[in-house]
Amino acid sequence: MKQSIYRLCIELTNKKWSSFVLRKFVQSRLSKPFIPGFIRTYKIDTDELQDEIGEYPTLHDFFIRQLKGDARIIQFGENDAVSPVDGLLAETGPISDELEIMVKGKAYSVLEMLGADDKASSYIGGRFGVFYLSPSNYHRIHSPVDGTVLNRWSLGRHSYPVNDSGLLYGKAVLAKNYREITELQHRQGKVAVVKVGAMFVNSVEYVNESDIWRQGEEVAYFTFGSTVILLFEKDKFQFLGSKSVPREVKMGEKIGNFIE
Repeated sequence: MKQSIYRLCIELTNKKWSSFVLRKFVQSRLSKPFIPGFIRTYKIDTDELQDEIGEYPTLHDFFIRQLKGDARIIQFGENDAVSPVDGLLAETGPISDELEIMVKGKAYSVLEMLGADDKASSYIGGRFGVFYLSPSNYHRIHSPVDGTVLNRWSLGRHSYPVNDSGLLYGKAVLAKNYREITELQHRQGKVAVVKVGAMFVNSVEYVNESDIWRQGEEVAYFTFGSTVILLFEKDKFQFLGSKSVPREVKMGEKIGNFIE
């Protein structure tokens, strides 16, 4: 019953008109007075900001804020992968032979997530990592590795919450939400970077149209944040075994290495 009520409420609110109203408000100057309260509510470290608080004309501009150049250190390594975002590394684990991953005790289909057999089959038996961004996080996305862009595509029309309630009661949100996928060719194997939209606003804006991604380089940002999922091929990558999951990570922090 609780699950049914949750889904009904989300279906009623997550429509084109509500998305339009929310987007227009946060992108208007009417939202500027809400920035100080947003900072206090989410305890955002203003010392990291590239600009002064008063220089952000809207709440949206603050939400997609950039950081000072020295705010993050890229732990670069040719055989390493780094976190593409600030957020919670919520789950890591194997991709089953049936192309499923387990997140919060629920199975998600990698085939459904990527949309086609020829795209998903490369990741049978591989590894995955799920990075959840809360409203407090820096919402720009960076490349986890050095790589060449093999393909880029988008799937899905609507987005539902990807918080704990959304993962528990939603309809396979990680595989069904609006998502932008970029597949990279690292010298040690392929990596899929799946950028999952959040409730109301299905927008991932690219800032790098190049076919070459450099580790730590900014490539995109969430207009309203959500989740990034990394997929690695079988026997190609291992996450750090010395650190627990879930845990908070910063963009540029090493999360694992390719197996030579």
